[in-house]
Amino acid sequence: MAAPTNSSGLYLVLEPGEGARERLAAALSAAPAQAVLVRPRIGGAGDLDAVRALVEQIQSKGCAALIEDDARMARTLRADGVHLTWSAEIGKRYAEARDVLGNRYIVGAMAGASRHDAMELAEAGADYIGFGLGDAPDGAEAARELRLEHVAWWAEIFEIPCVGFDVDNAAEAAELIQAGADFVGLHLRNGSAPGAASDLVRATLALAGGRNRGDT
Repeated sequence: MAAPTNSSGLYLVLEPGEGARERLAAALSAAPAQAVLVRPRIGGAGDLDAVRALVEQIQSKGCAALIEDDARMARTLRADGVHLTWSAEIGKRYAEARDVLGNRYIVGAMAGASRHDAMELAEAGADYIGFGLGDAPDGAEAARELRLEHVAWWAEIFEIPCVGFDVDNAAEAAELIQAGADFVGLHLRNGSAPGAASDLVRATLALAGGRNRGDT
């Protein structure tokens, strides 16, 4: 996944479920996204068909369709790649996903709270590095500050794109973009109305002022 070529830098995140396709369509009508991450529900009945429908919808709009934590599903559904959530074995899981998918697919990974893990994943060939809130043991505000700190550090030093995850509102998204995030992972939460999805995208772009990494 290359760095964004338009002003959005959007990376949308959603789960299969009632209204998911409508939320996605509304968000993409507000602005183009470079990638959309689908989070399959563990053990969800009929989930494969629901994920397949989302992948087809995403790709029909010219976006990269990624599946969370399931490289084999990504290959089966002909998605564009996989996104790996963080765990203590993230390096091993990255290698396994790359073995399943090869180099033609996107494999991105969360780095957790460790700068060392982030650098090792980049050296291993990850297409992007993600920074999120994690379990926030020191509270939500501390987690947001750490996420922002990691994004700013990464943007200053490394060329591999970074994604700021766990973003629920436009103010947080704009802050991460200003810090240098190549993409912001806007979460289109289940149960939210399609209008809320498009409003979130528009508000993010308005607050970000159309600025990309490297703007002054």
